[in-house]
Amino acid sequence: MIQWTEELATGVTEIDHQHQELFGLINNLLQAMHEGKGKDEIQKVMTFLDDYVVNHFGMEEKYMKQYDYPEFAQHQKQHQNFTSNFSDIKKELETAGPSSALVIQTQRKLQDWWVNHIETVDKNLGAFLIPKF
Repeated sequence: MIQWTEELATGVTEIDHQHQELFGLINNLLQAMHEGKGKDEIQKVMTFLDDYVVNHFGMEEKYMKQYDYPEFAQHQKQHQNFTSNFSDIKKELETAGPSSALVIQTQRKLQDWWVNHIETVDKNLGAFLIPKF
């Protein structure tokens, strides 16, 4: 299981709240996998991510544009890469149905996102935005 800590906080309440929701999703998937029910949980993950990539990324990008964030292009590119990866996973789920390999792939992508995006890229965005709020 992964835990949210204040060290992960960006300082922007809206962003942090949505990140905490993502952590809950990851933990639910990990728990389901531990119980041998990962295939049952994967559709919930996909439904959540459908909204998350639109709402969360849209909100972050709105703030980046509004406050002229200098790293906007690189940050947006990471969002696009995640969305593309998510789309590929979703297509596989729709085509082949839930599988253990798909569940593991999804879990790894989500944890990689947590480590490589939220802990670094989003923290930098938060540091930039805090004085603007």
